[in-house]
Amino acid sequence: MNIFVYEDSEQNVQLGARTDEGLLYSLPYENYHRLIEVSRELDKTPLSIVQEEIKLNKPLSIPFSSLKLRVPIEAPEVWAAGVTYQKSREARNYEATEGKLDASTFYDKVYDAVRPELFMKSTAARTVGPNEEVCIRSDSQWQIPEPELGLVLSSSGEITGFTIGNDMSCRDIEGENPLYLPQAKVWHRSCSIGPSIRLVETVKNPYDMEINCKIYRDEQQVFSGSGMISQLKRKLEELITFLVRDNDLFEGTILLTGTNIVPPNDFSLQEGDRIEIEITDIGILCNTVQKIQVKTVTLG
Repeated sequence: MNIFVYEDSEQNVQLGARTDEGLLYSLPYENYHRLIEVSRELDKTPLSIVQEEIKLNKPLSIPFSSLKLRVPIEAPEVWAAGVTYQKSREARNYEATEGKLDASTFYDKVYDAVRPELFMKSTAARTVGPNEEVCIRSDSQWQIPEPELGLVLSSSGEITGFTIGNDMSCRDIEGENPLYLPQAKVWHRSCSIGPSIRLVETVKNPYDMEINCKIYRDEQQVFSGSGMISQLKRKLEELITFLVRDNDLFEGTILLTGTNIVPPNDFSLQEGDRIEIEITDIGILCNTVQKIQVKTVTLG
């Protein structure tokens, strides 16, 4: 069962559900946060509540592909984990070498350390949904998407669902100096989430999920890659444990778990590219690329 947010014919924002058979239903809740709240108030699982609701309603007649989708949850914070796959470890070491920074041991230590790399990736205001535009920075020449499994968390760190995240990244900025990580990761529309949230009760084993990423330029495919969540160096529970340690976690926080799909080292996103990220049973997150509008700052 997948939960999504869409605009109806009157431009009202609605919460919806999609069954594994492809049937779509409108749900009587303002957002995903409210669904979770109701489940706790009634001491029921979100899945059981949704199942009860769809029994009382007829499915929508419009196909899923025709819906105007919105970001499935207004996440107050999006966090991300880095260097959690071997592929990511290799990419970070290559960036550091290209940046004339002898930091290969540094990333090897991150990969093997007890403590994982966790960083603040985005806020609700910087995060876009499916079919919206993500931005590339004006001061970077080496930018890529990072397809990642996202964990939708409660304030106590419980997983309530799974989603897809695109952790846009600047390889040249991070490779120049690891301390530039925030600038290499966080900017206007540098994160996308969607198209839906897969309720945790319907996922037998998240490590069986497969991630696929395709990039199109002028309607021609210029990159394709895939990987399994089972290739993660760290367990999902391990990442969550460190995220909640001595930290305030807000309801609906998303934790992106790292990427094992990296385009070739000579590849960089361009304006107009289309990025499609698919994860088993969650759907396809599609975004187009736009150049960021440079802001002029006057001092004095």
